[in-house]
Amino acid sequence: MRDQALFDKIDLHLIRVLHTVLTERSVSKAALRLGMHQPAVSASLKRLRELAGDPLLVRSGAGMVPTDAGLRMIEPSASILRAAEMLFSDTRGFEPQHAACTFRVAASDYLDPLFLPQLVSQIKSNAPLCHIEIHPLSADSDYHAHLGQGDFDVVIGNWLKPPQDLHLGKLFADDVVSLVSNDHPAVRRGWDADAWLESEHIAPTPTHPGAKGVIDDHLEGLGLSRNITARCPHFGLIPRMVASSLLVLTTGRQFCERFTDRLPVRVLACPIEFPQLVYYQLWHERSHASASAKWLRERIRNVAASLQKTTMSHTDFTGDTLK
Repeated sequence: MRDQALFDKIDLHLIRVLHTVLTERSVSKAALRLGMHQPAVSASLKRLRELAGDPLLVRSGAGMVPTDAGLRMIEPSASILRAAEMLFSDTRGFEPQHAACTFRVAASDYLDPLFLPQLVSQIKSNAPLCHIEIHPLSADSDYHAHLGQGDFDVVIGNWLKPPQDLHLGKLFADDVVSLVSNDHPAVRRGWDADAWLESEHIAPTPTHPGAKGVIDDHLEGLGLSRNITARCPHFGLIPRMVASSLLVLTTGRQFCERFTDRLPVRVLACPIEFPQLVYYQLWHERSHASASAKWLRERIRNVAASLQKTTMSHTDFTGDTLK
């Protein structure tokens, strides 16, 4: 009976205050994020402390930290808020101008460097009250689990064989090319397969021991291997490394051509034929029928289509840079 009486005192607004205070670790920051006055947040925190029988947030040095009980409440409170968003917003249909949900996108940094900035811009201009979180795809990203649990709404990346147990939408296909410094000997002399393989290559750091990316998987299938002398976990930094060295980056044309106007680099055709890189967005059955998730996926498709058109036009104009 006591548990029911406690439950009856909890409303969705109180859960939102709980989650915001615990994640912001500050009453004042939580008040700004919630659009509330600080005394009102303090009063709600007092109610929460009484209900929990725990201080939830305590001072540590110059800041505040959640207690053990508070830490255990972060994920359940987030789950309740996500369920409430789905429960009410999607039953009425999604109205971007008035919606206040959070979109969670996990993306590979192999994407066109303009992709995520344009996606965020489009979401914020069309759905100004919505939040957006960008998550990396890293070695410890179990995106199947994150999609199933609702931590991610969609995952964007490229796979030779995309998983069959998730919904997928093809965004674009891209040719594999190499990016080199203007001073690289291949700019003047060209290269054959042996020269390309023997060149010093830079590649992304493997996501786990023994892992190979799509480039090296294809080469292995041909009985070949390239001379990788540098690796970097931050793909977006690699073009600058290429520009100041004789390293070779091999990846999609759309990514490479974003840097030809900004850095002293050239795009060269690979002397070894590679299959196209195909980029997809993946999502779980749990969000397949969601009106807000459908809207997000449509924005992703729009951005991908607009950037591909821009790249194709740019390629036509600068075709003489391709050897």
